[in-house]
Amino acid sequence: MTSLLVAAISAGTPLLLAALGGILSERSGIINLGTEGIMLMGAVLTCMTYLQSGSLGLAIVVALLGTALLGALHALLTVTLHANQTVSGLGITLFGTGLSAYLGKPFSGNPVPGKLPKLDMTWLDSVPLLGKLFAHQDVFVWFSFVLVIVLHLLIFRTSWGLHLRAVGDSPGTADVMGIPVTLYRYAYVIAGSMLMGLAGGYLLLAFSSSWVEGMTAGRGWIAIALIIFARWNPVRALFAAYLFGGLDALGFRIQLTGTEIPSYFLKMIPYMITIIVLMYVGWKTRNKPSGQPEALGTPYLREQRH
Repeated sequence: MTSLLVAAISAGTPLLLAALGGILSERSGIINLGTEGIMLMGAVLTCMTYLQSGSLGLAIVVALLGTALLGALHALLTVTLHANQTVSGLGITLFGTGLSAYLGKPFSGNPVPGKLPKLDMTWLDSVPLLGKLFAHQDVFVWFSFVLVIVLHLLIFRTSWGLHLRAVGDSPGTADVMGIPVTLYRYAYVIAGSMLMGLAGGYLLLAFSSSWVEGMTAGRGWIAIALIIFARWNPVRALFAAYLFGGLDALGFRIQLTGTEIPSYFLKMIPYMITIIVLMYVGWKTRNKPSGQPEALGTPYLREQRH
């Protein structure tokens, strides 16, 4: 059970990072369905840069910058040009999937020079359960913990977060109050895309160690579902991501027992549970406020504000 919980944290971290990126974007009122393609671009850029430079830090920076450009493209289409947000996001996914396959082909199968550094907290080893769970986690896991706290405080305890929620709920009112709606939407869509790219980079460094075409295997879509499941709350997203990470790890461990259950069925478990949970949450909250930003998916035309 302890090893399963450790695996759940590791498997849930890329989902958490991608979901946090989606929460930032959607809190500003912009749907980003490009998560899958952005994660793939983050992974391939990390792999390419790490193999050619040997620098992990440079690889992460390049992945962040590359995926920031995808976020800026999505923001340009949806915020400035008022394109349909769903279509733009799907376009980003298709573009990122195809471009990552093309860029990664020469590097496929080549292992990256190193792994993510771990924070070895030996003083935690003596603590039951917590020691085994957290004493030897990598830096990205700890970064995700800090990020959840920071984003929760930012969204719900600061004036910036109040402005962000205002832009997502009523951009016309926010504009009247002097809040730069376009700037906020650009900033948070780009920041969200960078977190999605970071999720793809973590997936490469922590699980695969070499580029594999389509290596996200639908995790971007699960991250999008987690945003709804978490009701646009970073703390809830943490627990939701570890739940689905645990289901993913559980399927793999069942395979190791030599079960006769087909492996394809076991790989379906996280996706099946995602659908079931979304149906349950939708039914349970059908007569309650969903927590969704009220202007989500609606382009803001300043000349039409009222």
